[in-house]
Amino acid sequence: MNVQERFDQFVKDSKRVLKVSRKPDKAEYIEFAKVTALGVFVIGIVGFVIVLISQLIGL
Repeated sequence: MNVQERFDQFVKDSKRVLKVSRKPDKAEYIEFAKVTALGVFVIGIVGFVIVLISQLIGL
């Protein structure tokens, strides 16, 4: 598969993805925002615990 064929396949795949994608409604967007915020919170807590433990043992 040469460069031109790969580019054409990429354009074709991109058009297909854009055709089936849609804008999320308000409820779906809020749910996505909640899940994202929860993930950020959990990662922050894990990082805080790691730093706290490292400070306590003197690293």
